[in-house]
Formats: sequence, C-alpha cells, structure tokens
Amino acid sequence: MTNSSTQKRTALIVGDVQTGIVREFPFARSVVPVLAETIPLARRAGTHIVYLRAGLRPNGTDVHPNNSVMQHFHSMGEVFHDTSEDTSIVHALTVDPADSVVLKRRASGFAGTDLDMVLRSKRIDRVVVCGVASSAMVAATVYAAADLDYEVEVLSDACADPDPEVHRFLMEMLFPARGVAVSTASEWLTS
Repeated sequence: MTNSSTQKRTALIVGDVQTGIVREFPFARSVVPVLAETIPLARRAGTHIVYLRAGLRPNGTDVHPNNSVMQHFHSMGEVFHDTSEDTSIVHALTVDPADSVVLKRRASGFAGTDLDMVLRSKRIDRVVVCGVASSAMVAATVYAAADLDYEVEVLSDACADPDPEVHRFLMEMLFPARGVAVSTASEWLTS
C-alpha cells in the first residue's frame, strides 16, 4: 500500500457513502465503520483519497427520460439533489483538505466527471474502489477504471449491496474473473 517512487501510486476511491444514502438505504451502513478505520490509515501511508459524491440537479436537467434509475433517485428529493446536505460525505468519514471530492451524476465515478483528470494529475497508476452499491457504483467505476488502464482492486468488506448474493458473486466470481484484485480492507492495508 505504500506509495514510493518505485511503487505504483494508489488512490482509494470511496463512492456514495453520503448522509442521505446511509440514512435511506440500511445496507450502506455496514461500510461506514470499516471505512472510518481504513481511510486514515491509507491517508497516512500516502494513498490519495478520492470521495465520489452522487448528486443530481434539483431541476432535473441532468435526468434523461430514458434513465429510469436516475429518475427514481431524483424523485427521492433532497437525498440525491446536489445542493442538499444529504449528498455530503457521511460525517463519520473525515474529508481532509488534501483529498479530492468528485461530484458524479451517474453510477460510474468516471461518467461525465473529472475523476480521470484528478487521478492522472496525481500520477495515480492504481485505484482501490469501495463504497455502495457493489452492483452499481462499484461495478461501474471498476469497469471504467479498467478500460482507462488503471490497475484495479476492490475492498470487499468496504463495499455493500442491497442483495448480499449479488455482492458475493461480484467479489468472489465476476471481479476476479475480469482481472480485478479483491481483498478485505485489513488485507489491503497490510500488503
């Protein structure tokens, strides 16, 4: 996990762990204690922390009529409106001034955002993805990162999904079959 000049530079991407999501979607709560321990240790080891914040414009101009998922999220009101406190990073996770916070309007952290620019500006080679939900933000961000030639790892216990079987399938079968490393947060921190 250490970032020296001879090792790959790493970013920990923490997605959608925000006030409204953690309050409204009980499955998301399980990642908060894991991340509250992991993030400070990763930061101290020189890993760049990137928070993905999901938010839609209150007037809905970024919600396409063909996208029923985003329409549903927008209809939840303040939970997903980018101007609401509900879209701030959950208070149990500290955002340091050196961290990056990227606003996203779709599942992937890369779709229509400046995430790739932030990572390349920090000369990041490797991304470690975690957050909620495993079958949405995590999967979409993992695949986009791989397509952009980043080395990708996922922290299985720092991710959660409303369907535990889907989570297990992604972590144990699909991600490893696609060349994505999967570990627990403690395994990653000690590697």
